[in-house]
Amino acid sequence: MDAFPHAERIESSSSTVRDHEIGLSAMNKRSGDWIFRQTERLDGELARYTWQIVDSFASARVLADLEQRLEAAEDAAQLLFSCNGRACGSAAQWANRVFGERLLYGRADDQRYRVYSVRVNEDRYRLVLYSAARSSDRQYLHIDLLHLTPQPELVVERGAG
Repeated sequence: MDAFPHAERIESSSSTVRDHEIGLSAMNKRSGDWIFRQTERLDGELARYTWQIVDSFASARVLADLEQRLEAAEDAAQLLFSCNGRACGSAAQWANRVFGERLLYGRADDQRYRVYSVRVNEDRYRLVLYSAARSSDRQYLHIDLLHLTPQPELVVERGAG
């Protein structure tokens, strides 16, 4: 993304995470709380990036271009979940609760969320893409890239019998 001439990185961070929640459904309000119906919780190294899309480009278009690249990677990336607009749930909850980046709060109709499982050689990742638009000149793209911690193999010993 940093090579894309119409994107300015405004935030980035990295950290080791345990039991990191990735939503595999839209957010719904239940008993006063916003929750995912389906999630997965994973351990690994999480890199987070937020870009502002500039020069009258739309964040949804940049997201679509990234999706085309992922689809062209043939078997390296598998789409796990996708939603657009109001079908994703509350834009404020995505911005604040999920990504902790208030700049991402925009019009619910203009949000897009994708989760991919990505494999590169023996390394496994979860790639989360979120695009948001506050106005025509305030378009944002957020990416979470979680490099999964390899899980130890389970060894089952069978008794003589």
